[in-house]
Amino acid sequence: MLTHPEPIVLDPTGRDVHAEGARLLAQGQVAQVELPGGVRAWSVVGYDAVRQVLNDERFAKDARKHWPAFINGEIGEDFPLIGWVLMDNMTTNDAEAHARLRNLTAKAFTLRRTEAMRPRVERIVSELLDDLSTAAPGEVVDLKGRYAYPLPTKVICELFGVPEEMRADVMRGGEVNVDTTISHEEAVANVEEWHSAMYDLVAMKKKTPGDDLLSMLIEAQHNGSQLSDSELAGTLHLMLGAGSETTTNLLSKAVVALLTHPDQLQMVLDGRVPWKDVIEETLRVESPIAQLPFRFTAEEVEIAGVTIPKGDPVLIGFAASGRDPLRHGDSADRFDITREDKEHLSFGYGVHHCLGAPLARMEAAIGLPALFERFPDLALGVPADQIEPQGTFLLNGASTLPIRLTPAV
Repeated sequence: MLTHPEPIVLDPTGRDVHAEGARLLAQGQVAQVELPGGVRAWSVVGYDAVRQVLNDERFAKDARKHWPAFINGEIGEDFPLIGWVLMDNMTTNDAEAHARLRNLTAKAFTLRRTEAMRPRVERIVSELLDDLSTAAPGEVVDLKGRYAYPLPTKVICELFGVPEEMRADVMRGGEVNVDTTISHEEAVANVEEWHSAMYDLVAMKKKTPGDDLLSMLIEAQHNGSQLSDSELAGTLHLMLGAGSETTTNLLSKAVVALLTHPDQLQMVLDGRVPWKDVIEETLRVESPIAQLPFRFTAEEVEIAGVTIPKGDPVLIGFAASGRDPLRHGDSADRFDITREDKEHLSFGYGVHHCLGAPLARMEAAIGLPALFERFPDLALGVPADQIEPQGTFLLNGASTLPIRLTPAV
């Protein structure tokens, strides 16, 4: 049985999630960590261990049943990550409840339905590129704010039928929920405001249903699906947040990786390497999610030689798992679109595989080549090491992405 040194305190600012991931991997497949508020937890970071945990029912999702510290009140509303515990959706439910919620939502993310979204994605991409074209020659723009974020956000909001005037309020809660630098007061306030925005959206949609996923879920609710209002709001929390933030990071990281590896960019532009290889390698080496909360051991579990006591919180270290040298060798931390093995777990595994993975891949497969085709002189506006991180240890993203679209006159 392995023993561990003192827990690694996760940096709330997410200043360097990859350096932190390397420190965790240095401890082994599983490392003990300390979360904001001094809460002890475990981070599963090795590729094989992550895959095992994602497919192991002993790692439960429902804190209300499996986290003693939360059940007995030791973990209260002052816990900065409380939003990840209080949500009521498939990420916080197990077994039959998880399957019921997943099956309801899965109907919207079949390959056929995803492919039907292609014209919408192409239209949104074209509109955003037209907007970027208004930048002055040589002007540095925030590509995240003007392209990488609005692209998936507009797509997911259209999919769920979120009116334009409600989108800012509905999406703001998810953005705040992943910020690990906020105070517990801000976390609690955000949960309340986020829930309120979701319930307002649901109430509006019940009055004026449309041809969208939210209306479909409401109809299923009326047809005996046992979908509660709390679960409906929680599903919106999950789908709108996961459908925007993660794809934003995929797009942003792919752009930076290509611009800092011009030889590989040329291979793609010449057609020697397909764009899908760029997407998969970005997902591997730059997983959009760094640490995903929460799972809880339903019993004492030994994994990779580490014994995790019953009832302990567990995070999934996706960013570290993609860079595990035991899976990808000594070059695991290097972006290389020509590598043969690009396998990753960034979209989860097994019953917890991301429903929106086909849509995210399609958005990247349309959005990335269109961007480089429209702006062949695309360049970073600042050195890559000066791009500010997102301000969270949960996600692997940038605060802004300064890009120069065209050379200065």
